[in-house]
Amino acid sequence: MPTGLFTAGAIATLLAAPLSTHNPSSVITNPPPDKIVIEVATVNGSGCPAGTAAVAVSPDNTAFTVTYSDYLAQVGVGSKPTDFRKNCQLNLNVHVPQGFTYAIAAADYRGYASLEPGASGVEKASYYFQGSPVTTPSSHTFKGHYADNWQATDSVPIAALVWAPCGELRNFNINTELRVNAGTSDPSKSTSFMTMDSTDGSINTTYHLAWKECPARS
Repeated sequence: MPTGLFTAGAIATLLAAPLSTHNPSSVITNPPPDKIVIEVATVNGSGCPAGTAAVAVSPDNTAFTVTYSDYLAQVGVGSKPTDFRKNCQLNLNVHVPQGFTYAIAAADYRGYASLEPGASGVEKASYYFQGSPVTTPSSHTFKGHYADNWQATDSVPIAALVWAPCGELRNFNINTELRVNAGTSDPSKSTSFMTMDSTDGSINTTYHLAWKECPARS
């Protein structure tokens, strides 16, 4: 993959709001003081061509953000037959401080949609650790008429959190998809589209991290 996907070697710093409602102190420890490092191993998909996806970690280690600059699904005038569905798979190397493990407690997805009456748009996502049979899927549907920013949040209950194996480096995979259906609208006279992209960093996808200490080795 081109190195332009991930500038400055490892991570860029981006302010992100810390997660509060998903991080009870009785269950989850405070974020580790040492910085985490996220490296993009591979990026594949029609929604994230080379050089159009970037990852940044919040200074307090409570979240990381993926920003897209060319993630657009559409149907109707000016669209190709394959444009109705776009997807992106990110394969990330997440290096965490020694003695800690992490899980994804919540994910915030944002973008913009312009859907004609009768049309609909769907945002889908799933994520999993390399080698793990456990996959966390989600799906959100938006129906036309719709012309506004959209946001979808997925939350994982504490008891259902999937933790990265302690002491092992397992790549973290994120699969996302945008799909636009013309429905009862007339695609020969109109265009409906849905984006999960940004050129200025104001629209992005944030994944909130939960942390805990690994058991001490005997």
